[in-house]
Amino acid sequence: MKARIAVLPGDGIGPEVTTAAVAVLRAVGASGGHDFTFTEYAIGGIAIDTQGDPLPPATLAACKSADAVLLGAVGGPQWSDPNSKVRPEQGLLGLRAALGVYANLRPVRVHPKLVALSPLKDEKLRNVDLLFLRELTGGAYFGAKTRSADTATDECKYTVAEIERVSRRAFVLAQARSKRVTSVDKANVLETSRLWRSTVTRVARDYPDVALEHQLVDSMAMLLLTRPSAYDVIVTENLFGDILTDEAAALAGSLGLLPSASLGDGKVGLYEPIHGSAPDIAGKGLANPLGAILSAALLLRHSLELHESALALEAAVDAVIERGVLTSDLGGSATTTEVTAAVLKALQAGNRAQEAA
Repeated sequence: MKARIAVLPGDGIGPEVTTAAVAVLRAVGASGGHDFTFTEYAIGGIAIDTQGDPLPPATLAACKSADAVLLGAVGGPQWSDPNSKVRPEQGLLGLRAALGVYANLRPVRVHPKLVALSPLKDEKLRNVDLLFLRELTGGAYFGAKTRSADTATDECKYTVAEIERVSRRAFVLAQARSKRVTSVDKANVLETSRLWRSTVTRVARDYPDVALEHQLVDSMAMLLLTRPSAYDVIVTENLFGDILTDEAAALAGSLGLLPSASLGDGKVGLYEPIHGSAPDIAGKGLANPLGAILSAALLLRHSLELHESALALEAAVDAVIERGVLTSDLGGSATTTEVTAAVLKALQAGNRAQEAA
């Protein structure tokens, strides 16, 4: 198959981890006889510095015409003034809105070899396999904002349509897993959460084979640490999802491990590791590329529908973790390049084994 992939390296360690992700996608393309083309564009802080715009028109146009978008990270201390009218994060938020992606998928699995890196006891981490769906287009991030000398407001706004579409995606994904959905809100306090709960409850009637549970966000924050294996698909609004998924990263041992996919109604998706730009280690070869590589696996699965290739890439990552070829955030001493090379080697070994079978 042919696919055009827009690559947005961004800031900090973004260029390093996207280079790793592109390398494994090239290998997948070559082994499968696919024609993948990759073109880089600026976004975030580097785009502000070079073009005065965190989301330049050329970048936006390329992403809209691509089959998938692979992003590294945006932001850094040189652009961190909260009073600035132009910030790197505006590029990412604008891109999400322009692509119409509304469901942010964040899988969290705990590899047995990395259990010791989590602050939780071993027995709490057995069989942890979570899939978060964070709504991306509504809530406080996109609501009206005001600021005076002694007052500030951030409007949190949701529509029924926004809640319906992300909850339906959650139920469909749950049907292919363990048929359980947990919806997280703050319905005892917030009107938006009351709308959220009533809408999700109504949508659930269309999926009678899926069990629905509601949790308040403060309770969920505790339950993620006390019994994480009790949950499977978790759907929630924008701000709550942002916070809970970073908390859940502690289960896996490092932010550097976790991928994400931002999806809409079409096949074009935005794929990025959930970690930030980590400017303190940028350019030192210390960045963990596995989150970006696993994001590439999500790209193969959701935008290109190459499910076997996605599974093969995820298996290669598991093999590398099993072998202990790890960056320092996971207790190892391997460089970004060495981990990437190990994944490529494991991918090749997997391909040979499959051919032999």
